[in-house]
Amino acid sequence: MPTQNIQLERNAFGQLVFIDATGQAQLITPVRAFPIAAPAESIGLINGDGEEVAWIDRLTDLPDAPRKLLEDEMASREFMPVIQRIHSVSSFATPSTWEIETDRGPTSLVLKGEEDIRRLTPPALLIADSRGIHFLIRDRYGLDAHSKRLLDRFL
Repeated sequence: MPTQNIQLERNAFGQLVFIDATGQAQLITPVRAFPIAAPAESIGLINGDGEEVAWIDRLTDLPDAPRKLLEDEMASREFMPVIQRIHSVSSFATPSTWEIETDRGPTSLVLKGEEDIRRLTPPALLIADSRGIHFLIRDRYGLDAHSKRLLDRFL
């Protein structure tokens, strides 16, 4: 199905509904194939049976209304704060508590072990805290000097 023909709407319960070419409606969940490396590309629309009903190469190919619905739905399901600054760490041994600034405000995380810092496509890192929340550093080299020094002690 061409991307321009994708029809989406919300039902009375606020759930995302895909309407196929025959007019049949079904509940769907958008799933990013590459949520960190390419968050606006390669998105599958998956029905309740786990079947892919549509594929979107790029969100920018969609008209405004369905694109906005998909962006809102994915934002409500996905929670991955982006670390912008590391203020302090309680210890350079693990477990340690980090005081950080994210795109969603200040918070803290507890790093259980250095293995909880995963290297992604350079220069990105994914840090899992003790509560199971994943924090993203998009560009570790783009952090301020203080944050880089603290982070380098764990890498």
